[in-house]
Amino acid sequence: MQITWFGHSCFRLDTGESSILIDPFLTGNATFEDTGLTVHGATRGVTHVALTHGHEDHTGDTVAICKETGATLIAVFELAMRMAGLGVAKVDPGNTGGMLHQADFDLTFVPAWHSSAAIVDGRWVYLGACCGLVIAPREGKTVYHMGDTAIFSDMGLINEIYQPAIGFVPIGDRFTMGAKTAALACKRYFQFEIVVPCHYRTFPMLDQTPDKFVAEMGGNNVRVPEVGVPFEV
Repeated sequence: MQITWFGHSCFRLDTGESSILIDPFLTGNATFEDTGLTVHGATRGVTHVALTHGHEDHTGDTVAICKETGATLIAVFELAMRMAGLGVAKVDPGNTGGMLHQADFDLTFVPAWHSSAAIVDGRWVYLGACCGLVIAPREGKTVYHMGDTAIFSDMGLINEIYQPAIGFVPIGDRFTMGAKTAALACKRYFQFEIVVPCHYRTFPMLDQTPDKFVAEMGGNNVRVPEVGVPFEV
């Protein structure tokens, strides 16, 4: 399986014949745009777009990408219906605790402690539960994208049930866990082989580097990828 981080919480997973793009906030994401990459180039061949929740820094370019690539949109029910209303042709909705079976992987929605809404016609509209995503490919290691979340003790159940080997962990503070609690979550509740920090640097109010998280982790199993540069697991 090949993993590419595009800044903020956006990851691309290529496994088998499937290419899964998670939380595709690319346009307006300076971490991505500063690389010189284009949305078209980064999303070419995408077969699925998966969303953790409905905030704009996570839904991002979802509609345009799905229209261009014909990708299937995976999200909790309310958010999936919102995307369908904006023109996404193929949606595969689920909800917390549910597993969706795809050709090359299974995807399960798991809890996350956060909010999920967007401005629609001038007012905030609720878009379903915020979730983490557990992606188990037919071949390769299970990935847990935590979404935007605080630390919570039921992370231990997520580990017990799904045993993810790779964690995408928000560390930027203010809207998610900061370095100390993110590291505590990883060390107390999981046995990750690889931990990839995310949700930092994008905006001035977030932590600008992963250095504090790396220090809290003692350097163990942390991988800080270059933006737009794929790596194999």
